[in-house]
Amino acid sequence: MNTRTIKENLRKRLAITATGLALAAASTFAHAHGDVTPQAVDTSSLKQLGETWVTANPYRGNKDAIRIGDSAFNQNCARCHGLGAVSGGIAPDLRLLDINDDDTDEFFIGKVRNGVTRNGAVYMPPFEGMLTQEAMWAIRAWLETVHEN
Repeated sequence: MNTRTIKENLRKRLAITATGLALAAASTFAHAHGDVTPQAVDTSSLKQLGETWVTANPYRGNKDAIRIGDSAFNQNCARCHGLGAVSGGIAPDLRLLDINDDDTDEFFIGKVRNGVTRNGAVYMPPFEGMLTQEAMWAIRAWLETVHEN
């Protein structure tokens, strides 16, 4: 083998290694928000809201909804928003959302239903069709119990 062939082989190997490392890094970033496969939430004990989406939390102060929302948040939201809604910096700290406010309710349900995308990058997946509105509102009811100013 001549020196030129050795150098070409080395370049090819380095290029393959660099490509592999780039793909591994990209997959790490793609999973930065963790496995967001929604977990089932049993809301059968709550008043069912029907097909029409409501824009104000119908479960505000409802102890059963708060209990369900606590569990649902931990199963579906905590991987990004933190246990107890204490954000680790990946996603917004939801304890800071205004409470007892219909405008914030509407903002909340819109983000949960439709997700958040900026410049083509998904920051939060849409949960409509994966979680019921009862589950989403139960989560909101629980979030109001951990509110901080």
